Amino acid sequence: MTQPLDPFGPAPRGSWCGHGVRVARRVGRHRGSCGPNSLCTSRFCVSRTKGELVVLHDLAADELCDELAVLLADELDAPGTVLRGQRDFELVFTGIVRSTVDGALPAWLRFYRNSLDRLADGTASFSPIHDHAAALLVGSQLIDLGSCFGFFALRAVDLGMDVTATDLSEPTMDLLARVSPLLNRSLRTIGCDAAHVPVADGSADTVTALHLIEHLTPAAARNVLGEAVRLARRRVIVAVPFEDEPRACYGHVQTFNRASLWHLGSQLSESHVDLTVAVHEHRGGWLIIDRAK
Repeated sequence: MTQPLDPFGPAPRGSWCGHGVRVARRVGRHRGSCGPNSLCTSRFCVSRTKGELVVLHDLAADELCDELAVLLADELDAPGTVLRGQRDFELVFTGIVRSTVDGALPAWLRFYRNSLDRLADGTASFSPIHDHAAALLVGSQLIDLGSCFGFFALRAVDLGMDVTATDLSEPTMDLLARVSPLLNRSLRTIGCDAAHVPVADGSADTVTALHLIEHLTPAAARNVLGEAVRLARRRVIVAVPFEDEPRACYGHVQTFNRASLWHLGSQLSESHVDLTVAVHEHRGGWLIIDRAK
């Protein structure tokens, strides 16, 4: 079994090392070639030697935010690069955050504040998705499935909702639980499988699964949607990207289009006579499942 990634693990100043990956921050931008078995971009020098992945970067504290995922994908997720899938991607992401600001909690707090600022001002890639999801919320209680860092869950807190964030990664939920009070936002966190959330039926008015089910096999995705329906008193909101091929660095394992989303919703409505479903597009696909009043 793969060891869980500890966001709070010890790290020397300006560097981070764990699980066969070493990340360090350099001063100044790279000039020249990294040599064989390596990749040089405008922001990174990446190489793999004797099983160790080494990443040098020049990112500053003001650049630490969720957009780092986009930068890594744009510059390092290409055929023939030295990154090998989602695990490397997540380790490098963590290493960059931890090597840029001294101290685990200060580094993650800076990352959260920067990310929330960009989501709020509309400059983050996910801003339109979060804005759209927020407009679809109903009621006062939310369960967010597959919350990851919990940015949408925190957005819902700002809207006055009673929020429970869930994710399979317990360390990530611990990170959110430790950071959220420092951001003056109060929510509950649960580390669990999105198909088995340990709360009662109908525990929330709305259940969200934003950019979650593309990470799951078709069978697992159906199980998660069934669980979302169990938890929701009024509405389930599902958002997915539309991709030609699953983006492996993000951990995507299946793709969706409007027809496949409608098929998923139709399966649920056929087995639950009190449900209605609707599908629309907005920066990807949306499946809205409502329970009859």
